[in-house]
Amino acid sequence: MAISNPDKVFFPEVGLTKEGLAAYYRDVADCALPHLRGRPFHMVRYPNGVAADFFHQKRVPSHPDFVGEQFVQFPSGHSTVFAIVGNKAALEWVINLGCIELHTWHSRVPKIEEPDYVLIDLDPSRDGQWAYVRQIALVVREVMDELGLASYPKTSGATGLHILAPIKPELPFPDVRRFAKALAEEVERRVGDQEIATTTWRVADRRGVFVDYGQNSRDKTIACAYSVRPTPDARVSAPLLWEEVPDVDPSAFTVQTMRERIASVGDPTKGMWQRKRGLKPLFAKLGVEYG
Repeated sequence: MAISNPDKVFFPEVGLTKEGLAAYYRDVADCALPHLRGRPFHMVRYPNGVAADFFHQKRVPSHPDFVGEQFVQFPSGHSTVFAIVGNKAALEWVINLGCIELHTWHSRVPKIEEPDYVLIDLDPSRDGQWAYVRQIALVVREVMDELGLASYPKTSGATGLHILAPIKPELPFPDVRRFAKALAEEVERRVGDQEIATTTWRVADRRGVFVDYGQNSRDKTIACAYSVRPTPDARVSAPLLWEEVPDVDPSAFTVQTMRERIASVGDPTKGMWQRKRGLKPLFAKLGVEYG
């Protein structure tokens, strides 16, 4: 589809235009779409680029037939209809609306109440903790390996690191969150130093990197793999090989570098969604009762 105002500069620091952003997403669509398909899509729209105002939009506006939709009822009684981005044309359509980031739910149609991955989000509490993030990530992998979960790291594109483990969509969000909490607490226990890793919920009490399990909740979203983030350098949430994690620098992954990276290392998430594991038998391994 034609991009409106293609020459509008969306990232002034690097001179990236709206058309340049659309071209990036066209080129990486085959890698990004497996993470998008079937998921309620939360729009964060930057109509004039990252240096201007933005706004959130849950309800999908009038749209062509190639954009899907999903009705969602919230506990408050409110409801909305989310977009479902399942093909290249739909991806290009949301980019044309100014959606720089690809924010998605942790679940897919038709099982939107049952997530299909567990997420551990390593979130620094203060500057200078990136080395801790990398250290903790390896402990998360160790725990997931012992549980028989396939683990996939990616930079958040902001300040942290995401580790996803694909699971069968058979448990509701509260159960998956309980599992993720037990997993995070096991990571915290193994690290054994609150200055490095913590699950402390109150922000003011944190010192180390927050091993965040709270994202495993209904209506939470993350920027999915290959999503551009609204940083001045047009940084990307980049899937990683585990051998890259000990030395990874998130600033290395931008719109300008990702095509060459994919050509060089391929897609580290290829086949990820064929490796889903059921969680029910794993609760006991973490010392948590299921149900």
